Amino acid sequence: MSGGGGWQARRGCIEGLLGPTLQALEDLQEIEYEQRFKNGPRGTFKNLIFAAVGPKPKIVLRDAVNNDVEIVQNAKNCLVYSDPLPAQGLTWRQMVTWWQANHLPSAEEPEAADALYRRLYRSLDSLPEQTVLRTYCTRYAEPAGFDLPALIPQVYLHYDPYTRKSGGHSGALHRQRMDFLLLAPDRSRIVIEVDGVHHYGTKNPIEVDSRSTYTASPRLYSEMVAEDRRLRLAGYEIYRFGGWELTRPDSPQLISDFFTELLARHKKPTP
Repeated sequence: MSGGGGWQARRGCIEGLLGPTLQALEDLQEIEYEQRFKNGPRGTFKNLIFAAVGPKPKIVLRDAVNNDVEIVQNAKNCLVYSDPLPAQGLTWRQMVTWWQANHLPSAEEPEAADALYRRLYRSLDSLPEQTVLRTYCTRYAEPAGFDLPALIPQVYLHYDPYTRKSGGHSGALHRQRMDFLLLAPDRSRIVIEVDGVHHYGTKNPIEVDSRSTYTASPRLYSEMVAEDRRLRLAGYEIYRFGGWELTRPDSPQLISDFFTELLARHKKPTP
């Protein structure tokens, strides 16, 4: 490496020697990344039914051969996303593009994004859930924020017409909606639940002073953790917040720190 040619020649020589090694390292990194998530959720993404406002939608299996579902009642109360799911997950920009095409075709992207956010916010009726959505969505205003995974509220995971009210048989599905869902760039499906007291307690008769109280219910708790196990074995990732911790003054910072770590965990590495 001595002699003429200067720094550019020496740099070219070094790159020539290391190039194949660097490419091999990048290939190994990509293989490791793919292997890490090969056991993701089974099945193929078809649609999302989410953000219901008012009476719940009633769903039927219209074509059992093709696994086509149809909302036969209260369809106008919820949103349905059925566009193909890209390899990098579902970003806020893609959600806004879908919203423009189906609801506000003449709107510019910022106007459509604001309208979609407001529509999603309307589907939440608890302060802790509203705090989660509001805190996460501030990230959309950051540079490249529109390319972050969209936080989708009130997603129907399954529809079970044979509810506990119709007999409580052992095959009943006890959780029909997820509080929030993220479809991450690594193909992970991330469920975020906000647990109010009704998740693990039964309401007592109203007291004289009109206060609502609850009694801890081992049955409700068991149903909740059993459904968590089922989802995890199906490849979903689940995180829970207690409703109480999201009413504290520092809850926005707590939520923000959580999402910073979560997004870093599921971000695809760059060479």
